[in-house]
Amino acid sequence: MNAGQPQGRQVAGIAPTPVRHLYDDALALLLSWRAPNQTQEQLRRGFLSALAGDPMAVSKSGPPAHLTASCLVLSPDGGSVLLHLHGRAGMWLQFGGHLEMGDDSIWAAARREAQEESGLDGLEPLPAPIDLDRHALVGNFGHCTEHLDIRFLAVTPSGRMPRASDESTDIAWFPVDALPSNIAADLPRLIDVGRARLAAGA
Repeated sequence: MNAGQPQGRQVAGIAPTPVRHLYDDALALLLSWRAPNQTQEQLRRGFLSALAGDPMAVSKSGPPAHLTASCLVLSPDGGSVLLHLHGRAGMWLQFGGHLEMGDDSIWAAARREAQEESGLDGLEPLPAPIDLDRHALVGNFGHCTEHLDIRFLAVTPSGRMPRASDESTDIAWFPVDALPSNIAADLPRLIDVGRARLAAGA
């Protein structure tokens, strides 16, 4: 785990599981995170309720509604965003996905997903999440019905050339004021949140 990342804590009365370290880290992260508004605060509390007493809520093999991690990638000036066309979802999205046992933390899961799906080595998210989102899944996602997504922000020059992964049908930089039509409904809001964080000196 990188220095400066939240350390997980053991929760009494809950047996160890292969993803217990991620469960502990998720609890510590959500308990310490300061939501920027009431909507995000309600989501934070909802995430904690979903996690309560169920370490497998951080795993895709756990309950149908479970935690995920994602990473929005912006250019340093906030004028461009790197997106991929997700094969299953059929929409342009930020990078992200399920947590894996080998991830040291929620932050590390977001970093792994961003690097794997963008093909950009060395992509490092900022330490703290910028946003939470809870969304139902539509389409062929197996037993998964809902993702509780913890979202981070990474910054890299828009001149870097990405490479699509097997999960994507395309990948590209877009001006934030000229996004493609088939994007996730919440993506413009997330981009605004990321740009505001940059403007605040993230």
